[in-house]
Amino acid sequence: MNILTFDIEEWFHLLDNDSTKTAAEWSSFESRIHRNMELITTLLQKHGQSATFFCLGWVARKYPEVIRSLVQAGYEIGSHGCMHQLVYEQRPEEFRNDLEQSIRVLEDISGTKVRYYRAPGFSIRQDNIWAFEILSECGIEIDCSIFPAPRAHGGFPAYGVPAPSIVSYRGHQLKELPMSFASIAGRQMVFSGGGYFRLAPYALIRRWTAGSEYMMTYLHPRDFDAGQPVISGLSALRTFKSYVGLAGAQAKLERWISDFRFVDIRTAEKLIDWASVPVVKLD
Repeated sequence: MNILTFDIEEWFHLLDNDSTKTAAEWSSFESRIHRNMELITTLLQKHGQSATFFCLGWVARKYPEVIRSLVQAGYEIGSHGCMHQLVYEQRPEEFRNDLEQSIRVLEDISGTKVRYYRAPGFSIRQDNIWAFEILSECGIEIDCSIFPAPRAHGGFPAYGVPAPSIVSYRGHQLKELPMSFASIAGRQMVFSGGGYFRLAPYALIRRWTAGSEYMMTYLHPRDFDAGQPVISGLSALRTFKSYVGLAGAQAKLERWISDFRFVDIRTAEKLIDWASVPVVKLD
């Protein structure tokens, strides 16, 4: 089962970088969201593929037509938070407020209930599992925030289950669709999202996809925008991670969705036997 998802944010929504951290900085950058979204939806429609879109509340407020267009085309909408902040840098009340704002604006624009969530930067970690209680209380039923391996920002290696599972925390249960990996010489290799997808040769992506029983993707509009400006002040490593492979990513995506069948989260939920998946108790 290959699940296709996109995190809908602007090209300048880079985490852990002072010059792109808040809305005060964002106002100085040009918008490229419409061009990039049109590219993605055109490819999906061309190949008859479904997908789920985790949308920032900030994008929805500023460009409600982007959300309406997705819904009118039959795509699912989930929350990516409102202001693209790392969860572990927020207090619980700040996280709740950000989540509620995003749900409210997305539901008002889309006319549909928001049931899915993905944290910016997969930033639900072992030290902020309180987020699951808030997600449940705010009506989220399926979370896609777990990256069960080390990661620059985020990462939850102790979760231990790179497959559909149930999170249990303080009497709350959520369905979890975490990031997936390919197993290479006994090591886990991410390949199905962001910079990992842009960096890996397509021959390997194709092989790893064909060998995966469960694959979760996370792609961004900026991943296919080779013409985006380079943000100044980034370290050499961060510049590499943020801009590697942009020129070939669109063609790579088109080959991927031509070679394999993908589903959205709604379809995946129906295909999974939730009574038999692992229950991860975090209490």
